[in-house]
Amino acid sequence: MSPSIDRTSVFLRVGLYIVFCGLTIWLSARLLIWLFGYLLGATLSQLLAALGANWILLRIYGKLPLTVLGLSWNSASARNLALGVAGGMGAAALTLAPPLVARIATLTPHPDGPVPWPTILFVTAILMAGAASEEIMFRGYGFQMLLRVWGPFTTVFTVGAVFAALHANNPHATWLALLNTAGFGALFGWAFLRSGDLWMPIGLHFSWNFTLPLFGVNISGFTIRLMGYQMVWTAGPFWSGGEYGPEGSILTTIVLVALALFVWRAPVRNQRPEGSPCAL
Repeated sequence: MSPSIDRTSVFLRVGLYIVFCGLTIWLSARLLIWLFGYLLGATLSQLLAALGANWILLRIYGKLPLTVLGLSWNSASARNLALGVAGGMGAAALTLAPPLVARIATLTPHPDGPVPWPTILFVTAILMAGAASEEIMFRGYGFQMLLRVWGPFTTVFTVGAVFAALHANNPHATWLALLNTAGFGALFGWAFLRSGDLWMPIGLHFSWNFTLPLFGVNISGFTIRLMGYQMVWTAGPFWSGGEYGPEGSILTTIVLVALALFVWRAPVRNQRPEGSPCAL
């Protein structure tokens, strides 16, 4: 059973969490981007903020390790991570394979040619770190504290909406892209509730982001290459997502429903109460 905690204390903790996240990004982003370039620098800044803010709040309130957020590693964690990876890759393939079969899109050689293996490994590591940092940040301490006073429905959808709002400045973002991003944010939150750990949402998030470049399409408005070809559409942006990528398309909206069904029915191993400070 969770000990009782008043709403004011929860909101104070969440406010501090947001301040620490924002302050860490503000202090580190420019330096890290200057040192390592935009992709690596931005990812490291976000990872530093996610781990740092969670660690500080857990140390202030109870001297707890980061693992209580749902980062303990065991056989159940491995299973939930694998289910997340399978779900994310399956959803991405379900979004992009039908247009290829219907010939409203084709795979064509990229003008820059194949991607070297060191670059593929580097980009894969960046995508994994980026997905992990976003899940730790958005489904970590602040999210799990809000569950205590708001309950699952309000917390999942409110944090999902914030997750989408922070993508509003991405290149070529549209209302449909932000709607789909909010859907992903809510879905990742539900995956946490189902699994009781962060491994399933990390798996879903990473594998979706990893599979899109395998098809040669943009991710949230950014071009990240993993293969030597690109997906060229004859259909309009309503179906393709335009320059934002398929996350801005109606196809992703439809597939989100299928992915929600997968999260609902997947044979996850729930690790609560050990995996969540909500139960401390």
